[in-house]
Amino acid sequence: MTTEEIAYALKLTAQLMELHEQNPFKIKSIANAAYKLNKTDIDLQGKTLQELEQIEGIGKSIAAKIHEVQTTGNLKQLQEMMEITPQGVVDMLGIKGIGPKKVGQLWRELEIESIGELLYACNENRLILLKGFGTKTQAEVKKQVEFFQSNIGWHHYASVEQFANDLVNELKKKYRTELVSLTGDIRRKCDVLDKIEILIASQEQVNVDELENRAKIKIEIINCNKEEFYAKLFETTAGKEFNIADLKIENTNSEEELFTLNHLQYIEPELRESNEIIALAKENKIPKLIEVTDLKGILHNHSTYSDGMNTLKDMAEYCKELGYEYLGICDHSQSAFYAEGMKMDKIIAQHNEIEELNKKLFPFKIFKGVESDILNDGSLDYETDILKTFDFIVASVHSNLKMNEEKATARLLKAIENPYTTILGHPTGRLLLSRPGYPIDHKKIIDACAANGVIIELNAHPYRLDIDWHWIPYCLERGVKISINPDAHEKQGYHDMYYGTCAARKGMLTKEMCFNSLSLSEIESYFNSRKPNS
Repeated sequence: MTTEEIAYALKLTAQLMELHEQNPFKIKSIANAAYKLNKTDIDLQGKTLQELEQIEGIGKSIAAKIHEVQTTGNLKQLQEMMEITPQGVVDMLGIKGIGPKKVGQLWRELEIESIGELLYACNENRLILLKGFGTKTQAEVKKQVEFFQSNIGWHHYASVEQFANDLVNELKKKYRTELVSLTGDIRRKCDVLDKIEILIASQEQVNVDELENRAKIKIEIINCNKEEFYAKLFETTAGKEFNIADLKIENTNSEEELFTLNHLQYIEPELRESNEIIALAKENKIPKLIEVTDLKGILHNHSTYSDGMNTLKDMAEYCKELGYEYLGICDHSQSAFYAEGMKMDKIIAQHNEIEELNKKLFPFKIFKGVESDILNDGSLDYETDILKTFDFIVASVHSNLKMNEEKATARLLKAIENPYTTILGHPTGRLLLSRPGYPIDHKKIIDACAANGVIIELNAHPYRLDIDWHWIPYCLERGVKISINPDAHEKQGYHDMYYGTCAARKGMLTKEMCFNSLSLSEIESYFNSRKPNS
């Protein structure tokens, strides 16, 4: 099982324990371990029980559970609770905004045992009869249920990409042709997908049922003749608003020939979403898109100084090993108690360690950063005398997420106007397929970043990809640079830079407008120039 699957098993165990009102101390221990693992991509495969016990935040009891899952494929404690819990009640635990205690109330007091029954109960105003719910809570539950139902069958791009690429290679061998390609949404590297589409130059029928059982996602195979492969690839790659009706589509030996035939600059698959890109291609105005290899450093990362899984030293050495010039460490600020946010003693200790590591790792450099919570009133999480000790500050919202557009926008604007804010972190707080994020006036926020010289983060974690790529062109128009940040909570999280780059390319981001494509000396100069009174 993957780390993500193990984390989910532990999280569900903790939720069911809480649902069945079991020992709160054991619940907290399991939930904390699940949170730690879920924040990371740490490889648990092949680790002995003793090695698992050494992982920070795990301990002997949790290590035994992980070992049980790895060796048997099951967790006995989880199975026993699943047997006494209706599946529909388990499903309700996946809905944001209603924790196990409230799900327990709904189940025991209203006898609701499915998500469909829950939505019906909301429409019947039955939830307002329960203690602790009320009209606002009922409205929020209904909203979250509808969001949950609308995302059933959808998957993150990152969760299916490897399988899809492997499948293409498998089909090439099986049908003895190189003319096999991903197409549709997955070829355009959309953030989320409801199916994998594959074009194959063969009339033989592929057993889709067998493939779907392996992939756990819908698979659509499109057959065509060898001669029409590239024309068909061009047609099936197009997004709904990428109108190709007026273009000449003929059988050619490559897609590039089709673009030449239509007097168009070649359009990368990621960009084939709207007619606006066709207009740019007619005038040869599509810039060279950002590549992962253009990125010189990795900013916004966490270590064991807050809720990360690896030490600062490990994070720095692995970053250097990957060929980057610099690392920005941004552990959580003090208000993020749930993530062991840094108080002054931790800040001092971390800064001292950074200075020592910078001597040893030269010319590689670690920058002293922090992910400062944007508090409810829009202020940052430390006083000025502490803020000025950092090289740069990523300002992000993590609490009180249920805001209307006016409140959310005002909160971000105040943080952007703070002279110590360097980067605005994950601007909407969204979690793809899990949480829509708070509404903001994107134009006001981007305009404010332009006026205050603040960088906007494209959080590269495949569950976030926030800022949404649709807003990158407006950022570029206003001269606001984008920083592709992995928000890595352990070493392997650095590899999410790839997914951030995929999203950035869809927004037509260039190397020149990507903040962390700057060299070490350039970014160091920038940080120094941004310091108030410098």
